[in-house]
Amino acid sequence: MDQFQLLKKLEVPQGTIDVVLDTDAYNEIDDQFALAYMLRSKEKLNVRAVFAAPFLNARSSSPEDGMERSYEEILKVLRFAGAEALVPHVFRGSRAYLPDEATPVDSPAARALVSLCADYCADRPLYVVAIGAITNVASALLMDPTLRERIVLVWLGGNAVDAPDNREFNLIQDVAAARVVFGCGVPLVQLPCDGVVSAFTVSGPELEYWLAAKNPLSNYLARNTIAEAERYAAGTPWTRVIWDVTAIGWLLNDGDRFMLSKLIPSPIPEYDGHYGFDPRRHFIRYVCRIRRDALMKDLFDKLTR
Repeated sequence: MDQFQLLKKLEVPQGTIDVVLDTDAYNEIDDQFALAYMLRSKEKLNVRAVFAAPFLNARSSSPEDGMERSYEEILKVLRFAGAEALVPHVFRGSRAYLPDEATPVDSPAARALVSLCADYCADRPLYVVAIGAITNVASALLMDPTLRERIVLVWLGGNAVDAPDNREFNLIQDVAAARVVFGCGVPLVQLPCDGVVSAFTVSGPELEYWLAAKNPLSNYLARNTIAEAERYAAGTPWTRVIWDVTAIGWLLNDGDRFMLSKLIPSPIPEYDGHYGFDPRRHFIRYVCRIRRDALMKDLFDKLTR
């Protein structure tokens, strides 16, 4: 792919596009918002598939368990959204992280992505939105390196390039996979977490006023978020970052309505929890500012219309 083609693919797409979502949906309360926002943006996004990503934290006993719990959570959100027709297009992902930067982890999700991409080309790419550990997507790129010509990857992962460290949850789970996607030349849009997307917060009163009791989907999202926040912050003021919405928001970002971005040489995720830098590397699009209120309004409007 020449530089002109790469830079063109890093622009916000126009018209209706085909998209898949790769999500560790049970890990947090924000993936559910992103999935719902994608489903409610039919004027722009045609959803082809949803992949369950692995994760390991207090909500899972292993990466495989996290992936299985995410698979079930995806199905739950689809039921609340009345989108059961998508259930056959939900795929289990990797049961483990990449053992190294050259060895893919086979999974139904990785195979489905390779298969789906047969329908796409450089002039009509498939948009892959990833909001968890990037294992599934990196595995597919290792299985078939030509995928980098036929997809655009939008990933919420890593921290801002000027943050104190790069030990962000999605990235630090599988640094090998992150190095694959940052290094292989795939058109990549990065939404950094700490220092950028961390500004996209919602409060309990906003959830109660705008989402609760409006419909089954919005009520589930509001109650799930409030319950999780009250678990650790009961009796105190709180806001909750709903990070993953921003990755969907970039696809809808006509005229920088929801966020600002710039082109930078692809940074290098290092195994020591920091970035390396080489100005000779290919460009990626780097989101550097979120317009919180505009994006939140669009999210609330779509979840309750």
